[in-house]
Amino acid sequence: MAEPRPCAPHDTIAGALSDQYGESAHAMGLAEDSTVMELYAAPQTGTWTLTVTMPNGVTCLVATGKNFETIQPTQVKGDPA
Repeated sequence: MAEPRPCAPHDTIAGALSDQYGESAHAMGLAEDSTVMELYAAPQTGTWTLTVTMPNGVTCLVATGKNFETIQPTQVKGDPA
């Protein structure tokens, strides 16, 4: 049985990621169901966390990991330059 995802108000999660891991938001996106995905990372240590925030302001951790690095966007064949 999978463990429940840790969830809390957005400010609580963002503050904990900053205080405990030195992570800050590096990317975000809005899903069709109005949830907001955010990718937090600490380039100095390489840790990263993916969160989802529901419309009610509750943020849940989705995944965490190591070895974060920024990459240059690549052009998809057929996309205008």
